[in-house]
Amino acid sequence: MAFCNRTLLDCLDSLSFNNLFLSFLFFTTLLLASSNSSSYALSSDQADALLKWKATDLNNQSQSVLHSWKVVDDSNSTNSSMRSDPCISWIGIACNQRGSITQINLTSMGLQGMIKNFPFPSFPSLTHLNLFNNSLLGTVPSNIANLSVVNYLDLSVNQFSGSIPSEICLLTTLNILYLDHNHFSGSIPYNMGRLKDLTTLTMHSNNLSGFIPESLGNLTSLRQLSLYENNLIGSIPTSIGKLRDLYFLYLYQNQLSGPIPKEIGNMTQLRFLTLENNNLIGSIPQEIGNLKSLTDLYFLFNNLSGSIPVSLGNLKNLTILLLSKNQLSGRIPIEIGNLTSLSDLELTLNQLSGCIPSTLGNLKKLTNLNLLENQFSGSIPEEIGNLTNLANLQLGDNHFSGSLPQEIGNLTNLANLQLGDNHFSGSLPQEIGNLTNLANLQLGDNHFSGSLPQGLCTSRSLENFTAFNNHLTSLIPKGFKNCTSLFRVRLENNQLVANLSEDFGVYEKLNYIDLSNNQLYGELSSTWGQCQNLQTLHLAGNNITGKIPPELGMLIQLHVLDLSSNYLVGEIPIKEFGELTFLLNLNLSGNQLSSNLPLEVGRLYSLTYFDLSTTSLSGQIPKEIGNCSSLSYLDLSNNNLNGSIPYQIGNLVHLQLLLDLSQNRLSGEILSQFKSLVNLEKLNISHNQLSGTISSAFDEMASLTSIDISYNEFEGPISNNRVFQNATTIEALRNNKALCGNASGL
Repeated sequence: MAFCNRTLLDCLDSLSFNNLFLSFLFFTTLLLASSNSSSYALSSDQADALLKWKATDLNNQSQSVLHSWKVVDDSNSTNSSMRSDPCISWIGIACNQRGSITQINLTSMGLQGMIKNFPFPSFPSLTHLNLFNNSLLGTVPSNIANLSVVNYLDLSVNQFSGSIPSEICLLTTLNILYLDHNHFSGSIPYNMGRLKDLTTLTMHSNNLSGFIPESLGNLTSLRQLSLYENNLIGSIPTSIGKLRDLYFLYLYQNQLSGPIPKEIGNMTQLRFLTLENNNLIGSIPQEIGNLKSLTDLYFLFNNLSGSIPVSLGNLKNLTILLLSKNQLSGRIPIEIGNLTSLSDLELTLNQLSGCIPSTLGNLKKLTNLNLLENQFSGSIPEEIGNLTNLANLQLGDNHFSGSLPQEIGNLTNLANLQLGDNHFSGSLPQEIGNLTNLANLQLGDNHFSGSLPQGLCTSRSLENFTAFNNHLTSLIPKGFKNCTSLFRVRLENNQLVANLSEDFGVYEKLNYIDLSNNQLYGELSSTWGQCQNLQTLHLAGNNITGKIPPELGMLIQLHVLDLSSNYLVGEIPIKEFGELTFLLNLNLSGNQLSSNLPLEVGRLYSLTYFDLSTTSLSGQIPKEIGNCSSLSYLDLSNNNLNGSIPYQIGNLVHLQLLLDLSQNRLSGEILSQFKSLVNLEKLNISHNQLSGTISSAFDEMASLTSIDISYNEFEGPISNNRVFQNATTIEALRNNKALCGNASGL
């Protein structure tokens, strides 16, 4: 003991302390080993449960996605296989310090299968379960209630079906619950109101039905409530007003009815309120004006009535106000001018009246103003020129009058200007030519006079331009020739002047153009054949001369060609038109073509409307006309056609609206040519040289409502067709050779 260099007692004390310290280390090591063993046992049990679900409920592809969830071989272990640690190496898994799984995040992994056998009871510590954006289907099992501490549950964007299990209402620790974009049906569980810690609840885009439970008013911590795109019925519960901390309320696209509850005015934190596409009735409550934090208000597509409440002027943070497609009446309140943050104002399809208040000029952030289809009147205030951020101004289908203010030229960001179907008059402001961003300009059905703005389309941005049914005169603007952006043009029924061969260019994007009933002159240039996307070309009622260019046969997309009532001469390029397989409507009437009807007419298989009346056609009707089997309307009247009516005309079994062969020199008898035309409603073969008897010629034409066989050489008894019994029939039978029968006047 000498080495201690201390007394025996001191040495004994030192030995006792060392023994105690060693004992402490031993028991600590034993405890840690025991703890690790129990943690491993816990995670192993949970791993087994997940592996069983993976093998049972998921398809092979999904199992391969979860490749890290596996049993691994360990040649050094006494067991030939053991699990990899889920807390370390398994995708989507997180654990606490005790080794218990607390989070399962399998978002957007393309999983396909079910959760019928998901081991919910195995996860007493699970706080976060995220299955967002997979292809999981089937019902949600009731044992989901075992997730006793879960605060985040996301089952959205899957294919779950059946009812939302009422047991989900037992998860009282939930803060976030996403059930949207599935196929859930049935009612919203009434006890959903027990989830008082919820801040977010989304059940939109499902097939839910029934009423919105009153109990949702108990969710006083809620920030977002999304129930849109379902089949919910009934009224919005007044208890909704208890959700004073709610920021987002989305109830649109359901079948909700009844009035908007005034209690909604208590939700003073609300930012977004969307109730569109329902069946809501009654007036907009004045209490809406209390929602001073509101930025977006959507009430469109309902049956709301009454006036726009003045209190809306209090919502100075409002950026979007959509009240379209209701039955609102009265004037726009001047207080709307207080909404200086507003960017989008839509009041279309109501019964609003009165003038546009000048205070609208205060809304300098406005980009969209839509007042279409109301009963507004008066002139447009010059203050409209203050709205320099406007991209869309739609005032069509109202009763506005007076001249357009020149200040409209200040709206240089304007892309869409719709003023059609009003009572505007006077000259168009030349300042409209300053609107270089204009893509859509609609001025039709007004009383505008004078010339079109000469600066129009110089920027080549104009796509849709309509100014039909006005009193516009003068020349087409020079910029029109190079306006290659044009897609749709309607300028018919004016007095516009242009040289058709010089003032128009090649429009590769042009789909529709109507220049009918103006003062166009010159020849139809072959360059029109380069407008490869053209489907409709209306040039009727002008002073166009020359021949029809065969290059029109290059317009392979053409559906409608109307060149009627001009001074065109020469032959019809039917051979080239035969390439137009989409051509439905061909009208060349009222010209001076003076040629035979070519045999190639039979190639116009798709035609439904064909008018060659008053074109000085001569020769016989070719039998090939019978190949035009889609025809519903055929007018060859007032020509010099001769010979007999070909039997093949009976192949036109779709003829319904009209068959007019009158005012020609046709001869021969009517035998069976018309018997198969059972759908035809109007037939005129008057003023020809047709002969023979007609006793049975029209018997089977059951749809006939009008017939004229006058000024021919028919004889014998008339047909039994009921159209001959009409009181006015005698006018349709007069000046024949010797008709008889049971009809007035015979």
